[in-house]
Amino acid sequence: MEKRYFTIGMAGHIDHGKTSLTKALTNVDTDRLKEEKERQISIELGFAPLYEDQEIQISVIDVPGHERFIRQMIAGVAGIDLVVLVVAADEGVMPQTKEHLDILKFLGVKNGIIAITKIDRVDEEFIELVKDDILGELTGTVFEDAPFVLVDSLSKKGIHEIKELIIKTLKDQEMRDAKGAFRLPIDQVFTVKGQGTVVRGTVYEGTVEEGQVLKIMPKGLEVRARQIQVHHHSAQKAYAGQRAAINLSSVSKEELERGAVLVSSEHFIVTKTIDVAIRVVEDLEHIVKQRMPIKLHIGTAEVMGRIVFFDRNEIKEENGEILCQLRLEEEIMTKRGDRFILRRPSPQETIGGGWVIDPGANKYRFGIETIEELEKKKAGTPRERITAALMEAKSLTLTELIKRTALDETTLTDHLANPEFVLYNGKEYTLTLLIAAIEEDIFDQLQEFHQTHSMKAGINKAELLQSLQKRFPKSLLDFVVENGISNGVFKRKEQFVSLATFVPHVPKSWAKRTENLLHDLKKDGLKVRYLKEYFSAAGIPDSIEYDLRKFLEDQNSLVQLDDQFAYHGEVFMEAVEKLQSGTGAEFDVGAAKDVLDLSRKYMIPFLERLDAKGLTKRVENKRVWKK
Repeated sequence: MEKRYFTIGMAGHIDHGKTSLTKALTNVDTDRLKEEKERQISIELGFAPLYEDQEIQISVIDVPGHERFIRQMIAGVAGIDLVVLVVAADEGVMPQTKEHLDILKFLGVKNGIIAITKIDRVDEEFIELVKDDILGELTGTVFEDAPFVLVDSLSKKGIHEIKELIIKTLKDQEMRDAKGAFRLPIDQVFTVKGQGTVVRGTVYEGTVEEGQVLKIMPKGLEVRARQIQVHHHSAQKAYAGQRAAINLSSVSKEELERGAVLVSSEHFIVTKTIDVAIRVVEDLEHIVKQRMPIKLHIGTAEVMGRIVFFDRNEIKEENGEILCQLRLEEEIMTKRGDRFILRRPSPQETIGGGWVIDPGANKYRFGIETIEELEKKKAGTPRERITAALMEAKSLTLTELIKRTALDETTLTDHLANPEFVLYNGKEYTLTLLIAAIEEDIFDQLQEFHQTHSMKAGINKAELLQSLQKRFPKSLLDFVVENGISNGVFKRKEQFVSLATFVPHVPKSWAKRTENLLHDLKKDGLKVRYLKEYFSAAGIPDSIEYDLRKFLEDQNSLVQLDDQFAYHGEVFMEAVEKLQSGTGAEFDVGAAKDVLDLSRKYMIPFLERLDAKGLTKRVENKRVWKK
């Protein structure tokens, strides 16, 4: 099963117990700075490992709750998969909690748990009032149906329950895209003595490997990932959903800042003008005016700019989505679909948030024509809609694509003729890039398997595809394997799949001992000792004995008679030829013993092996040679 990686966030009002709850769950104090200890508030983002098993790894971000540290809060929440909304039992929902709720909504966070903390400070009746208060505030938000857990971080009440709920919720959730281009918005930059510059952040998508050449955007600085750490442990790779610290070569701390993005591909757009779809908060205190200064929070970046409307000159209140443009003072790196928050710089307040329609926008004229064009962009081009549908479903029929994209059949078939789309099985469509990603995954699995099990012909096909079946339909996986075989990437022997270039072989460390074993076996001819004795004499350990026996049998170097005895392959074939020439079309055990001069303990297993190999067929007390 493919391991999945998630980051969860603790959000809520100042002093409602987020840091204490994080410590109770992880045994890690995430208040790192001296001033945080003194003032008992979180200024910077705090991180801790929560849970790990063979299936899943979960990290926690404790995001600051004080309104002065809203930037850090947004930077933390932007990369998380689940939010634990912390509300103190003795205070209930506070203004900062409401602002956090708005931010979570605009950032598209859909999974949440409500933790009512400090329950030992109030009685049960008061807790019920707090619950009602919270339910009232959560109506219409992403937390409307979120489960409640009552906890007290000091006495550890409810800590086990909330941890189990977090684990269960995330085990049922899809992880971020690990197959896309690597992207990590940087939220911390520091230096380590003797190591150099280190950046830290949450991997939004893709995978990074030690030694990989990367770019710092938007500046375009080329760097190399010298070392990778995940929660203070060295790692060869970091995956989407993980918190990672990466030691970079060829760059100084002074050249970097929070808001820059570490990427593996140049396909992302660097821009100062973006078309967006926004929604505003319900209780907007001040009118949002045309070309008003705004502060954009996207990923971990905070950039000043102006908001430009094309169908109005101000917003007083608005329930629907507004299509508009942001013109920024500094370059950012983003892509379609990225979420963001808009804040007023003075007086400070959250205006709203939304998503990027087009990161490579142009300047347009005021008027309904521009809004109509933005509506088309928002819906996406036919190609974008088809790609998005296939990225989500992985494989769709033409009928399913018509339903998902709202495109007519003629338009669809015209675009599906493009090489980036592939028809397989005569009825299902997928993406060329998905085929390449699956093939690469299978290739990596096989390569790793061959290194560990060099004597095996390959992996059983069902086992090979097992880890991929949660993300891709079986029909698509089968097609990729068969396509890979046709293209000479893979080969198959019976139910086993291997790399086309792989040849099973004995590991170098055991080659000489195997040669000695076969030499001794051949020297003893037909009157062999127990096979176990040959392995022991050759110094071959029990741990590889089974695989080596199977390999030698597949290579016809050894023929197993039964569980105890085996012949050298050449000795066995010579015995077959001798027996065949010394008997007629049929023979019995006595005749075979006369020809080969073997006792019953060898003779019976030998004859049964002839039957098993299809060389003879037993008929009553005799055997008949097959032609």
